[in-house]
Amino acid sequence: MNAHYFQHVPFEGLGSMEVWLREAGYETGVTRWYSGDFPPDPAEIDLLIVMGGPMSVNDENIYPWLVAEKAYIRRWILADRPLLGVCLGAQLIASSLGARVYPNAVKEIGWFPVTAVTPLPEQAFRFPPEQTVFHWHGETFDLPPGAIHLARSAGCEHQAFQIGRYVIGLQFHLETTPETVAALITHCRNELISAPYVQDEATLLAAPPEAYRAINTLMARLLTHITSRFENPHAALS
Repeated sequence: MNAHYFQHVPFEGLGSMEVWLREAGYETGVTRWYSGDFPPDPAEIDLLIVMGGPMSVNDENIYPWLVAEKAYIRRWILADRPLLGVCLGAQLIASSLGARVYPNAVKEIGWFPVTAVTPLPEQAFRFPPEQTVFHWHGETFDLPPGAIHLARSAGCEHQAFQIGRYVIGLQFHLETTPETVAALITHCRNELISAPYVQDEATLLAAPPEAYRAINTLMARLLTHITSRFENPHAALS
């Protein structure tokens, strides 16, 4: 089985997902859009993961590759194949389907809870009633047409959604490890401006091991959900 991920900056990688993919038997490839890479033929991939980044999906004049990336994502979604979007990745999924992406009323940076939306249809992934997760985002999105709303927070209504059976977008970061938090702080420290949903550097780094263990376990459950239900990984793309 082949997994592939889209990377937008060098410091936002797979985090805990790298371990899950290896243990699940996936060979993993990457398209580094910022380096001018081109993605492989979709028929060669069984699972696509779209990572985060500090840019906006609306910055096509600055990052022209966003146009090609959105087209690729839209084609993938229409084939109803396993796809996970994280933060910018979730925004790219929404934008690729015509939904609006725009600045959220507040920035969310730090460890804050999300709550599950209920009731949900049978095929939907179910989050715990409340789970503290790691956030680092300033934008949000309207739900794409037909999306199932999965989770919300006090600072942001649209925290997670699902499309069809195998496509999930997360505004937050379940893949976070102590190393990925440190990398985000190193490269994006200028965003740590005091605000209701922005924690300081010391608080970001003080999370105990069980906080990471909880979100990484939830990420593993989510990945299992979108991959184990997929019966035909090589379905023809539209």
